[in-house]
Amino acid sequence: MTVLPQGLPLAAEFPETSREQWQHLVQGVLRKSGAQDLSGDQAEDVLSTELQDGLRVRPLYTAEDSPAVSGHPGFAPFVRGGRPQGSAESGWDVRQRLTDPDPARANEAALADLEHGVTSLWLELGGDGLAVAALPQVLDGVYLDLAAVVLDAGAEFADAAEQLLHLYRERGVPAEAAAGNLGADPLGLLARTGDDAGTDALLAGATALAARVGREYPGLRTLTVDALAYHDAGASPAQELGCSLATGVAYLRELTAAGLSVDAACAQLEFRYAADGDQFLSIAKFRAARRLWSRVTQASGASPELAQRQHAVTSGVMMTERDPWVNMLRTTVACLAAGVGGADSVTVQPFDSVVGLPDAFARRIARNTQAVLLEESYLARVIDPAGGSWYVERLTDELARAAWAWFQEIERAGGQRAALTGGLVGERIAATWAKRSTALAKRRQPVTGVSEFPNLKEQPLVRESAPAPLGGGLPRVRYAEAFELLRARSDAHLAATGARPRLVLAALGPAAVHTARSSFAANLFQAGGIETVTVEGTEPAALAEAFRADGAGVACLCSSDPGYAEHAAPVAAALKAAGAGRVLLAGRPGALEDDLRQAGVDEFVFAGGDAVALLSALLDEIGVAP
Repeated sequence: MTVLPQGLPLAAEFPETSREQWQHLVQGVLRKSGAQDLSGDQAEDVLSTELQDGLRVRPLYTAEDSPAVSGHPGFAPFVRGGRPQGSAESGWDVRQRLTDPDPARANEAALADLEHGVTSLWLELGGDGLAVAALPQVLDGVYLDLAAVVLDAGAEFADAAEQLLHLYRERGVPAEAAAGNLGADPLGLLARTGDDAGTDALLAGATALAARVGREYPGLRTLTVDALAYHDAGASPAQELGCSLATGVAYLRELTAAGLSVDAACAQLEFRYAADGDQFLSIAKFRAARRLWSRVTQASGASPELAQRQHAVTSGVMMTERDPWVNMLRTTVACLAAGVGGADSVTVQPFDSVVGLPDAFARRIARNTQAVLLEESYLARVIDPAGGSWYVERLTDELARAAWAWFQEIERAGGQRAALTGGLVGERIAATWAKRSTALAKRRQPVTGVSEFPNLKEQPLVRESAPAPLGGGLPRVRYAEAFELLRARSDAHLAATGARPRLVLAALGPAAVHTARSSFAANLFQAGGIETVTVEGTEPAALAEAFRADGAGVACLCSSDPGYAEHAAPVAAALKAAGAGRVLLAGRPGALEDDLRQAGVDEFVFAGGDAVALLSALLDEIGVAP
């Protein structure tokens, strides 16, 4: 057996390489693919991917790309984590959300969650949800000295807090054992509702409550800086972070003006962020958030050991009503990202939460997702497992800088409240969502099971309706909503007529010739709820007769470019003569475009086109009600 000497570099036998050498190889590959001659940096730019907030993911990262501000776990600026080490015993706090407005069922769900791995409860109260007065019933049988409780009662936070504090006293819970958050968030409420009339009173109430809690309950927090309102409206990661910073700073000003020290004020805040299916960007977001808040507390004169307390929630924006089983995969990726990113508490939303009230199976899968990552994958045993990755470190740094710039813009506008009431936040987020909506409509950002690989035969989940969320302020959006509206039109047509809207795929030539484009076209049309029927052949008369017999009003030609040159024009003309209201062709317009349009081709469909606009127009053409 050969024993390597200690300290021998693993790459010692390989020659050193430079970035320039790698770029030269990239240039050669691009040249073979038909790209024009590019310089080294230009060649690297061609392979880069643009993200939101002006960020770019480059194809190669080296030690030269890594910033020098990461620090160490448990120490400012807390990029590498708020704790100095991982934990094999505790991991992060597994927090489950309770939205059922029925107190008895909510209590049953709470006990089941706590008996099977959940360590804290997040209760939605007030409005159409659980009545604040029902809090004692919901928490019946819950050991309040062991399980942290987080309240989310909107404008009723003061009454809900009094109910919980009374329960602590009534059940003899020691003040130092009480843990969780009372959920006051006046500016988050303003973002959700757009109603500024009661903000002053709510801020005063939250400040007074925080002063009392700080004196009497050392483990309890009063205010939540809930950035979900911005994420749910379509904000970019930097916008979400910047809004949370501005909100946190506004609360610090209120609390310190009321007499709390900066340290005491910071101890009253918990920050809530979304984790979505973009694994690396979510990891970077939690790391960047701690760095940014550390900068704020440092500038405010707080103790350097105060790390930001983070609650991660898997994104509702990425969830789909159609093929909701895929949501399990999305939330697993998001949960992993939140854990790797160093979140203190994590909530996995049940896969059916977008459909209605989650059932027991969905809640079980949600909590077991965290159990697998903690107990089987040992994810929490290593602190900041992404630390040292040049890509993650660079992404964290760039995201932090973009978020800080947005935060400064909000501050120049007068702070978060002024930016909300003045329209700055809403306008900027709307512009971001409009840009993403375009990418979604063109399927540059695919949604599995909805805009890609839809299943028209799936049976929809049926769930009891959940309480209506707060509205009137920033909107709530989802990636899948435009395509799901098209599918809803198709479903209504099916219910009314007994058949889905149909389209004939005229597949020209043998399978080897047409399969690529016929598969693309079928996938595209089914994303709009349009059933496809494939008819193969090259004889115009036979294809026209098959089209007429099917009764569909729209056809799409599918073949290779040589196949189109030979057969497309006569087949298009025959289909038009057979009564086709619209004839499409799967592929980009080329040299034959004028001839094909003259023969009867109305439109060309191809990757990168606006699928939502196309499908909506097709449903109109077929006679599907809007």
